[in-house]
Amino acid sequence: MFLIKTTLPISFREFEVTSFAQSIVESGAACVQHREISSTYSWDGKLNHEKEWLLEIKVSEKNKESVQEVITNLHPYDVPEILILKVEANQEYLDWVNSH
Repeated sequence: MFLIKTTLPISFREFEVTSFAQSIVESGAACVQHREISSTYSWDGKLNHEKEWLLEIKVSEKNKESVQEVITNLHPYDVPEILILKVEANQEYLDWVNSH
């Protein structure tokens, strides 16, 4: 299975993050978790410190591409963070993720 991580601007209200997550689940993800984080990064030669929403998406290999496409199409950032990690899980959880 895969874990996809992305961020959204903190200006998104909770219901907007939930709506974004729902679109991801509808595209084939098994689960999306979100929480507020603090990010420090360089952009356009400037050091930035901002709050953001972190989304962690659990998805099967067969649905990985469709989920990534939805994230790319809906994302508000010019350069969205889309990290895709292959992960292991207990068999019961893996079976559940792969059933989606």
